[in-house]
Amino acid sequence: MSPLAAAPVFDASGTNAGAVAWVLAATALVLFMTPGVAFFYGGMVRAQHVLSMLMQNLVVMAIVSVVWVLVGFSLAFGQGNGLVGDLSHVGLTAMNLQVPGFSGGSAMVIPPMLFALFQMMFAVITPAIVTGATADRWRFASFVAFVPLWIVLVYAPVAHWVFSPVGWASSWGALDFAGGMVVHTNAGAAGLAMAIVLGRRRGWPRVPMRPHNLPLVVLGASILWFGWFGFNAGSALRADSVAVSAFVNTNTAAASALLAWSAVEVLRFRRPTTLGAASGLVAGLVAITPCAGYVTPLAALAIGFVAGGCCAGAVSLKLWFSVDDSLDVVGVHLVGGVIGTLCLGLFASTAVNPYGQDGLFYGGGYHLLGRQAVAVAAVAAYSFVATYALGKVLDRVIGNRVRAGDEQQGLDLSLHGETGYELDGGPVRRVVGHDAGV
Repeated sequence: MSPLAAAPVFDASGTNAGAVAWVLAATALVLFMTPGVAFFYGGMVRAQHVLSMLMQNLVVMAIVSVVWVLVGFSLAFGQGNGLVGDLSHVGLTAMNLQVPGFSGGSAMVIPPMLFALFQMMFAVITPAIVTGATADRWRFASFVAFVPLWIVLVYAPVAHWVFSPVGWASSWGALDFAGGMVVHTNAGAAGLAMAIVLGRRRGWPRVPMRPHNLPLVVLGASILWFGWFGFNAGSALRADSVAVSAFVNTNTAAASALLAWSAVEVLRFRRPTTLGAASGLVAGLVAITPCAGYVTPLAALAIGFVAGGCCAGAVSLKLWFSVDDSLDVVGVHLVGGVIGTLCLGLFASTAVNPYGQDGLFYGGGYHLLGRQAVAVAAVAAYSFVATYALGKVLDRVIGNRVRAGDEQQGLDLSLHGETGYELDGGPVRRVVGHDAGV
């Protein structure tokens, strides 16, 4: 018997209009986060690379949207096995059927098509985060080839492990409310792999490579803070008390982490920076993501404080290891994702979410903490190894790194024939053909 023949039909009579309205709004909020990432990263790079960063994030939105409709959702949430889904929903077909594993107390009250659309936005933002680790040196042609392959080979299997109730990690009891493992740990490990594959920016770390537009960074961080309410609270898939808890915890952790990162800067450098405040709030948002619907506001306060302090220190490690993680993706997203995932094993409470588990501090023992540690290690290891292998293959087939002259000139002009700022009012020089280096 085929999986489709065995799958029950979705009971549309159980659809909740309030939940549908909320998840539709949350879906738009999560999509809005990817332009937030683009502005956040765009302000952090040097002026001659800003359009390249924006372009990569725009293209991600288009490529992943298409791949998700064709095969991504099916591989992530189809029945399949514990490692990857099947092809029963290719092209978003058979969406009148119940998504595998969502039954009983976890049965959906939104249409499966809306769930697929909501999950699409998570798939969109994950490779967008990776671009921060590889800024200023990745050929556009190689990047465009990388994104669909990475979604199919890395993102979809990891999403199946953790987000799908039939995936091995979820079935085993590991928890991830909104993507601490699937999005942030995954993107951070992938960013580390591609930073190693691509090598350092020319001149780093000897040549200062300061952000060219801090107001743009703050704008991007503010968009992320706003959109993250859809990211976390929307993951409840209902308009209920769990969604409210996730909303409150999201704001609380972001605020706590911002203050903690700024405090670390005062202790280390005797002054807080705008860049540090923006990075701190993002670190708090990352860390609370896996925990948002499972912990209390006081726990969120602690999680944000720990993440802000630890991530502020972690961003300096790239200098020790001589890995050019251009915009601190590893220090914020990988470290923050791991911290949040492990903190869930400490602070989770069934009083907040009866469909969760109790962590160590709530009488649950070490069981959840152990599962969280194993699951996050598996995600990080798989993402790093698979991404590294994919990057090496693409380097042999296409070539990943831009030419030295193109990097010096700036990717905006050399790859796209445009400049982000024409302050003299002069004509934009356009580069076409072989000289564009694409």
